[in-house]
Amino acid sequence: MTDTKQIIEVNGIKMEIDTRYATRIEELRIGSRVKVLDSSGYSGAKVHPGIIVGFEPFQTLPTIIIAYVEASYNEVGLKTLSFNTNTEKFEIVASLDDDFSVSKKEVLGWFDRERKKHNDALAELAAKEQFFLDRFKAYWVDEPLVPVADEF
Repeated sequence: MTDTKQIIEVNGIKMEIDTRYATRIEELRIGSRVKVLDSSGYSGAKVHPGIIVGFEPFQTLPTIIIAYVEASYNEVGLKTLSFNTNTEKFEIVASLDDDFSVSKKEVLGWFDRERKKHNDALAELAAKEQFFLDRFKAYWVDEPLVPVADEF
């Protein structure tokens, strides 16, 4: 037989609660810290730190919008989750501790690396465009540009 009684203390008052009938109520607001349990991966469930960034009060499916940090061996990512009664393989709870599995410096470093990667890709694209214009100009006869009259 499992023990269904639990002793909790609230403001110095100890109470015995029958957990068969107890309901846990958490008050979450925009900006509340949460933990996101992600059971969608192949390597098992993972817990990620997150923040509630919005509530969408849809009449048929109220939804909590959560931004969370997913850190792996070589990457840190910022992801979002739309959490509602139809959400599968994810759970959320209020974060009761300061256990943040990644540092601010690591996350900002990831953003810097991503920014550099995209800037490098844009620079490479601009160089290819310029190469094309320079090397393939023999295929087009240079025609003077004729201004287009405004049509009203």
